[in-house]
Amino acid sequence: MALTSHLQTLSKKLSGELFYDDLIKSIYATDASVFRKLPLAVAYPKTNEDIKELIRFAKAHKTALIPRTAGTSLAGQCVGDGIVVDVSKYFTKILDVNEKAQTVTVQPGVVRDALNNYLKPFGLWFSPNTSTSNRCMIGGMVGNNSSGTTSIRYGVTRDKVVEMHTILSDGSDAVFNEITSEAFQKKTSLNTLEGQIYKSIFEELKSEAIQNQIIENFPKPEIHRRNTGYAIDELIKSDVFSNTTEQFNMCKLLSGSEGTLAFTTQITLKLDTLPPQEAIMVAAHFTTIEACLNAVEPVMNHNLYNCEMMDKTILDCTKHNKTQQANRSFIEGDPKAILMCEVRAFTKEEVTVLAENLIKTIENSGLSYAFPTLEGDNINKANNLRSAGLGLLGNIIGDKKSHPCIEDTAVTVPDLANYISEFAALMKGYNQEAIYYAHAGAGELHLRPILNLKKSEDVVLFRKITTDVAHLVKKYGGSMSGEHGDGIVRGEFIPLMIGDANYQILKRIKSAFDADAIFNPGKIVDAFPMDESLRYVPDRVEPEIKTMLDFSHSQGILREAEKCNGSGDCRKLPEFGGTMCPSYRATRNEKDTTRARANALREFLTNSNKTNKFDYEELKTVFDLCLSCKACASECPSSVDVASLKAEFLYQYQKENGVSLRTKLFAYNNTLNRYGSAFPKLTNFVFSNAFTSSILKKSFGIANERQLPLISNKSLSKQFQTIKKQEVEKKYIKTVYLFNDEFLNYLDTPIGIDAIQLLTALHYEVKMVENAESGRTFLSKGLLEQAKDMANKNVAIFKNIISKDTPLLGIEPSAILTFKDEYLRLADDKTSAEAIAKHTFLIEEFIQQEIKLGNIKSEQFTSEAKTIKFHGHCHQKSFSNQLSSFDVLNLPKNYKVTIIPSGCCGMAGSFGYEKEHYAVSMQVGEQTLFPAVRNAANDVLISANGTSCRHQIKDGTKRDAKHPITILREALL
Repeated sequence: MALTSHLQTLSKKLSGELFYDDLIKSIYATDASVFRKLPLAVAYPKTNEDIKELIRFAKAHKTALIPRTAGTSLAGQCVGDGIVVDVSKYFTKILDVNEKAQTVTVQPGVVRDALNNYLKPFGLWFSPNTSTSNRCMIGGMVGNNSSGTTSIRYGVTRDKVVEMHTILSDGSDAVFNEITSEAFQKKTSLNTLEGQIYKSIFEELKSEAIQNQIIENFPKPEIHRRNTGYAIDELIKSDVFSNTTEQFNMCKLLSGSEGTLAFTTQITLKLDTLPPQEAIMVAAHFTTIEACLNAVEPVMNHNLYNCEMMDKTILDCTKHNKTQQANRSFIEGDPKAILMCEVRAFTKEEVTVLAENLIKTIENSGLSYAFPTLEGDNINKANNLRSAGLGLLGNIIGDKKSHPCIEDTAVTVPDLANYISEFAALMKGYNQEAIYYAHAGAGELHLRPILNLKKSEDVVLFRKITTDVAHLVKKYGGSMSGEHGDGIVRGEFIPLMIGDANYQILKRIKSAFDADAIFNPGKIVDAFPMDESLRYVPDRVEPEIKTMLDFSHSQGILREAEKCNGSGDCRKLPEFGGTMCPSYRATRNEKDTTRARANALREFLTNSNKTNKFDYEELKTVFDLCLSCKACASECPSSVDVASLKAEFLYQYQKENGVSLRTKLFAYNNTLNRYGSAFPKLTNFVFSNAFTSSILKKSFGIANERQLPLISNKSLSKQFQTIKKQEVEKKYIKTVYLFNDEFLNYLDTPIGIDAIQLLTALHYEVKMVENAESGRTFLSKGLLEQAKDMANKNVAIFKNIISKDTPLLGIEPSAILTFKDEYLRLADDKTSAEAIAKHTFLIEEFIQQEIKLGNIKSEQFTSEAKTIKFHGHCHQKSFSNQLSSFDVLNLPKNYKVTIIPSGCCGMAGSFGYEKEHYAVSMQVGEQTLFPAVRNAANDVLISANGTSCRHQIKDGTKRDAKHPITILREALL
């Protein structure tokens, strides 16, 4: 029977899901590392019995199980050619909190930051953290023995694991926890696999000579961040093997074992009390890396809570990332490195003294030229800047990238400066300027060479550099992996790091746990070669791919997709803010992440033999739930613009497969609205009557629950002519051009009138010309030739009239922001397009600027008190900012405005109208937006500046939302 048939049979036995199609396999072929292995299948187990069934299948068919949570592993732990077992969807429960014992029991798919949000009311937290803490999961943290910025104060994950429920390689259950030496000996006599494991551990480690051999060859014990092979150096510290009072706990071995020994289903963690709330961060600036590193040892005498380092390369990456620009305010000059040192105390007075003493040490060292202090939210901003550094490295344009191979080395703090000095000399020999991204206080530096792994000569360098650094780390008694694990990239260097005799012990322990090597093979022991199974085939011929959109800023669409390094920021949940990625937040399926779309496109474009490399149903599937919210363009550290990738894909795919009638209906809705506007009463009757509207909806695949938008009685262009005729001549502050977009002209005409009346009353001359529609509906449906035509027409119309003194204003964000985004990729006259973009603004942005100039004052508006809740459009969040709308709404002095911390509303133009997308659309709305609106009192005004957003709010909550401009116009005196 073919293996596919066996997989079909397996699928029927699982209560969860099993996928073995090309799309899902391609998505799971990579993690956040440089490696790629196409798996046999991907499983989403729901129960322990599902996992046991998978174990039985793996043993019977001589394949492997690769455990996976968020898939953010940097060393290749989550890639393999067996079955990837993704527990991130169903094994997500927090099972128990014991306040007295200060422990929590969780399943492995619980997100670290979500756990801490849950624990906060108890005054407790799980202290190990990583830069991926808003999406990484406890199972992965245990597998890698993660640590993060807090390790210098609280220790690493291994220190916190109390108990683990596991399933062993024979399908039996085993619970590992702290046991006495007597209990240990009883375990060795059990006639079970668990008993055999305990017996094997005892036989391997009981000899004093072996213990000395381990101590002599393993990394120095004072390096608390060390993940070199299996932690047998921790096991020999127990009373089973030495004269101590420390009890034996197998969890110390399982922590950092990368899922190679047993399959974990439940974890009990020791918690810490929340740290003191009063905090000050001193951000010491340095002109050289050496000066920064030499400052580490003296500042570590100050009992710091954090001691982190960023170098100039990381800092420079943040300059062009919109999300991170706001976090750079503390930077003075152009430092080569910054050392972020945090002190904490229970009172303001105490923490101030601690900070002053720290600054004195920094000053007296003469190493730093500036040391600004940060407090409150500014500390969070600085930490966000540092945390984003890893993903931001993916922004390097072209094929040369900073690659994780030597980025996790750890030495003792006293050895740090000398180690880095030798490291720098080594790198210089390879003509490399390394990137320094560091947990400096822990002696761990994330050092990355910049290589082009598409070239065989750089693949050779990849190995040479890693090998040389391994020897250097060994010289200092350091750990090749401080927190990211060995995985594939460092696994084969373990014999060098700990000696071959100790390595053979690890191999025998692996065999005792997993004789058939079904659990994550190729990691830690018998490791896959670190220079094979790479994401890119060296010296390949780059496929030539012509596109309608201009992707030259990324050197082509393929490299735009390749910018995704797998860091998984798109998996963060709604409670952690932002918008990316709304569909993943709704479905919790990896397929619906920004990462999956970029990975799938990369896979198919790279490996396709078709003339049209976009012509795959699999790509249609992976892009189907993309709402084109544009959040990824700003929130993804690598700025992978999946909305543009989707638009291009749809265009190319439809060239081969045609355009559906419904797609044409939505794309050409402006034309249809123009026809309907000739008979608005009849059109609106057909749209609103239950019988006729249901026929329309059914005919065109529109969700029956949706209300169809109604046509205005008269178009804005006609209304404007009437208004101008009645206008009284007056002195104006300046002239502005209002973009009459397709939504304003026929659907939201009253808002357009409000804008004209408001601006005129505020002494601005408003002009309108006969412009083309924005092209947004064509863009969203992949009709790029039509969108390009609109772009060219509008650029030609506005290029000679839009300037600094006569700006172009828009009301609908998705329409006006095409001038600042897609037009730059579509228009033939790019010089004019760029010039227009510089002077194009959302109407709120323009009013915000005029407020700052003193041209608009609160005295011009009512003193009546109102409370307003505002929801911003996704494109505004990505390409502009919500603060402009906030400032405009706050202009009347007694208006109290709050921004709803919502992501995407879920409508996304036509997406939410489409029958098959309705449920997901409403799920997205329910994440944050709908509850916030429902919880608002009846007298609270709801405001939204997107036409789709207002319709979604109405359909989802039965509340009417007003455009900020309408609210401001109504507030005029």
